[in-house]
Amino acid sequence: MRKIKAKKRFLLPDPKFKDVLVTRFINTLMQRGKKNLSSKVFYDAIKIVETKIGENGLEVWRKALANITPAVEVRSRRIGGATFQIPQEIRPDRRISMAIKWLISYARERSEKSMGEKLAAEIMAAYKEEGASFKKKEDTHRMAEANKAFSHFRF
Repeated sequence: MRKIKAKKRFLLPDPKFKDVLVTRFINTLMQRGKKNLSSKVFYDAIKIVETKIGENGLEVWRKALANITPAVEVRSRRIGGATFQIPQEIRPDRRISMAIKWLISYARERSEKSMGEKLAAEIMAAYKEEGASFKKKEDTHRMAEANKAFSHFRF
């Protein structure tokens, strides 16, 4: 175990929307240090969402993230030779990072042509409370509900 807790590094807001959450999303989307490319992909996706839905793209993206943000998850714990799945609340910082990772990973699995189109499609699906990332959130909640009987083992 660590002696000193790691310091939280603060991000600068992105240049276009002046939002730290957008920077966090772009950093998670980035591969091989190509931040310029990942920011271009994100802004293209927001533009596509605006044209298809007709609302502010950033607000649609925020609502989509809120729709796929989980509240509880299950964690494994060994007690007396048996492993139990124990439901636990998720701390706010982890909730957001899980939602971002799910949105990006399921967007990458889609079959549209460019990554901007894939991301836009996944954002619109999450906004409408459908799609793979929303299903992942529902599965996580369902798993926690099924193992509610073991919640007294919480640590």
